[in-house]
Amino acid sequence: MNDDQLLRYARQILMPQFGIEGQQKLLDSHIAIIGLGGLGSPAALYLAAAGIGQLSLVDHDALDLTNLQRQIAHREDNIGINKTESAKETLSALNPEPMIHCIDHQLHDEALEKLIQSVDVVIDATDNFDSRFEINQLCFKHKTPLVSGAAIQLEGQLSVYNFKNDDSPCYRCLYHEVEAQTETCSENGVLGPVVGTIGSLQALEAIKIIAELGESLQGHLLIFDAFTMDWRKMKLRKDPACPVCGNQ
Repeated sequence: MNDDQLLRYARQILMPQFGIEGQQKLLDSHIAIIGLGGLGSPAALYLAAAGIGQLSLVDHDALDLTNLQRQIAHREDNIGINKTESAKETLSALNPEPMIHCIDHQLHDEALEKLIQSVDVVIDATDNFDSRFEINQLCFKHKTPLVSGAAIQLEGQLSVYNFKNDDSPCYRCLYHEVEAQTETCSENGVLGPVVGTIGSLQALEAIKIIAELGESLQGHLLIFDAFTMDWRKMKLRKDPACPVCGNQ
């Protein structure tokens, strides 16, 4: 690290449980953020600020006026352009050091698999079960840690599936395909700070995985109720009958 980096990341480096070693791990890491909306925006901002070496941003949507109430990585001047390019502009203004890769089209099958295989952590900030199921399956296949978040109205949830550990459950242990029903913010609404809270926690969990810091949420589901300001932490066990990570 050069002098400017030591100064920029000084508040992180000062932590005895983090130090120069932890910062170097961030600088050497590559994280994919799939979805640059309400969850992906705060996650991307905090990860760029923290000094993640490479960020792959994936989103095929263009920025719309209705996004600005919660998608804080974007600005009104960028309405109409792809969200990945909009986010890159904001992140680069915040910290020009991370190498940012923009993927402005939908990724599936081999293309998505190639990305997941090449990164250290995946942050799932998508808003539909089909994408979440595919991301989960490919992360499990390649043992890529997955940080999954979701939010709607005044509720949010977060979990970590670290497939480097054989005892980790996966997203399909929590949601079975036949039970999955997508609720979207466009249909049900959401308060901006709710997705901001969950997205920030996704960034935190990704940093902890990269820096090998503390305990992750693996094996737990964290649920946030903004209406009552209650937090619940529930145990999530591996399902032996899970079609992705089970014994069958």
